[in-house]
Amino acid sequence: MRTALVIGTGLIGTSAALALAGRGVQVHLADHDPEQARTAAALGAGTDEAPEGPVDLAIVAAPPAHVAAVLADAMRRGVARGYIDVASVKGGPRRELEALGLDLSSYIGTHPMSGREKSGPLAATGDLFEGRPWVLTPTRDTDTEVLNLALELVSHCRAVPVVMDADAHDRAVALVSHMPHLVSSMVAARLENAEEAAVRLCGQGIRDVTRIAASDPRMWIDILSANPGPVADLLTDVAADLEETVQALRSLQSSDEAKRGEGAVGIEDVLRRGNAGQVRVPGKHGTAPRTYEVVAVLIDDQPGQLARIFADAGRAGVNIEDVRIEHATGQQAGLVQLMVEPQAAPVLSAALRERGWAIRQ
Repeated sequence: MRTALVIGTGLIGTSAALALAGRGVQVHLADHDPEQARTAAALGAGTDEAPEGPVDLAIVAAPPAHVAAVLADAMRRGVARGYIDVASVKGGPRRELEALGLDLSSYIGTHPMSGREKSGPLAATGDLFEGRPWVLTPTRDTDTEVLNLALELVSHCRAVPVVMDADAHDRAVALVSHMPHLVSSMVAARLENAEEAAVRLCGQGIRDVTRIAASDPRMWIDILSANPGPVADLLTDVAADLEETVQALRSLQSSDEAKRGEGAVGIEDVLRRGNAGQVRVPGKHGTAPRTYEVVAVLIDDQPGQLARIFADAGRAGVNIEDVRIEHATGQQAGLVQLMVEPQAAPVLSAALRERGWAIRQ
């Protein structure tokens, strides 16, 4: 691939353009808002000047509701040899293109499974997709050349290609992305009018559950409008679980010992099913999940504290597999949880104590 046209210079489009430009591809940028394209160009994502002729690959990074129209316009103008989109739903746009009577041999739907809570070109980064799955949904009609161009894009972005059927993809993202986002938003909504004294008690658990609720509502309306059926089906199942859980909790309030026992069984059931589902979430680099030991270190909220911990862990020959930080309420201090291989935990604990760190047991 020598040339590309990115249509839509938001977070995803600009990030893909930055990755391609960094690999020496001549990237042209277009957007319904020319100022946004100029911003992306100023970041080094390419040029906002139109290409003189057809490019190798056109990448449509428009909202799902507009993907088919933007693709159809680009294909009719013949702006590229191959066309892809990066929308988070795949079945709907393809059916819209088919209804328009377009030749889809030069098109393949794709979806990079990566993003951020922030949107727009200023939030973009050239390594946004690194190590992340990038779904490709080819059909029998897809030209091999177009599939190869899409694979080359994925390679330039250092993502991991995953081939799926379009409708299977839409059901999958409803489960792992769209439904969880709505649930996160519903939990976060409980905080809107909560008493300040209660909100001040927020810890890492509520932060983990509500983090994705900070995303742009307008963007999510577009996403959910393109995949409402599968998401509604999943929420129906969640609603049934919620109803059973509410009934179990009410039973725990009963003065009848038998009812309290039934309630405890119901709560244990949902918690155990949650355990069973959670262990299926892929671990580091998409591999099978692994169990790590936690070494908890008390730190002051001062510049350089984390760098010192990581440096001391490196001197001890210990690899930090993951890290979490819990900030103390009302204090300039926190707890850093370092996840390491079980056999490395005592080594790291001893090394950090020796260097003056306070380890919480």
